[in-house]
Amino acid sequence: MSARMTPGVHFLAPTIPVHVFDADRPGAVAIIEAGIHGDEIAGVHALQELLEEGIRPVAGRLIVIPVMNPAAYRARVRAAPGGLDLNRQFPGDADAPEVERRLARRFMDLMEAEQPALLATLHESQKRYDPAVKPSFGQTIVYGVDPCPAIVHRTVAKLNATKLDDNEVWAPQYYPVATSSTEVIVDRVGCIGLCIETWMGFPERRRIDMQKQVVRLLLEDVGLL
Repeated sequence: MSARMTPGVHFLAPTIPVHVFDADRPGAVAIIEAGIHGDEIAGVHALQELLEEGIRPVAGRLIVIPVMNPAAYRARVRAAPGGLDLNRQFPGDADAPEVERRLARRFMDLMEAEQPALLATLHESQKRYDPAVKPSFGQTIVYGVDPCPAIVHRTVAKLNATKLDDNEVWAPQYYPVATSSTEVIVDRVGCIGLCIETWMGFPERRRIDMQKQVVRLLLEDVGLL
């Protein structure tokens, strides 16, 4: 297992910064990530804006990774041109010929070293959530364990209490995917692992604000903010 990171900015690869913040008071470790799929940009921008606004934990440790897959993000496609879907390569292999499998292993090393209580990955969906249509994800907090973590219901309730109109209703969604990064990490580390899905039908600015709100609510719930 790798050693825990010191506070500051580290790099898993030359274009993948990892921002590590420690509070003066002890508390949980939370890791927030975005950009594992390059066409899902609202989460990337949300985390960049939160960093620019000076987000800091009041207790515990906060780790922010705004862009997990820079090559895909630059191309604005789900996976890098000619590459693999990073979200399906976990736990990865440090000696693999594919860059995505090597990168997945670096992320797993980070998770195993840090042992987060909460992992949230920010996603987006072209399909608005409809319980009768699977898969459909937009405006959901997706979890893969039963029973549903209580933090999901609390966060959804707070989001719906502040929605601008009825089109913005959020819902919890149970959708385990054994090969996804979140599921593999939850199984290995034992943390709460959530995927935040905004619907791409909303304007980009609104989606970014939604993602920022979800991040803040989750971090408040686990005692970091």
